[in-house]
Amino acid sequence: MGKRDDLIATYAGDLKNKCGMDADMDLLTKVTIGLGPSIYNADASTVAGSQPSELETVKNNFLIKKLGLADGPQLMDAINSVIETYGRSERNKYRAVIYYMLVKHFGKESVYR
Repeated sequence: MGKRDDLIATYAGDLKNKCGMDADMDLLTKVTIGLGPSIYNADASTVAGSQPSELETVKNNFLIKKLGLADGPQLMDAINSVIETYGRSERNKYRAVIYYMLVKHFGKESVYR
């Protein structure tokens, strides 16, 4: 197994143990690949859930640009809901896990098919 496979296994573990979800491994793999080399960077691979600017970046770059969603309060509500599920006190909130849960939340799996 390569480094990416190890990370995907870590993300699946977080989904199961911290979020109470069984991961769709095919979708999780595609979301992870879609993040490119950022998954190997300690800072870029996580989301700072308490920083409004970081949440805006998730909203603009992922939900609007990648998933093609229309801007509105429901986007930030979804981001906050996902962070709540992951656990606000959780120090390492992996970007791939957050993005995976947002894809599931909005039913946008087709973006990765």
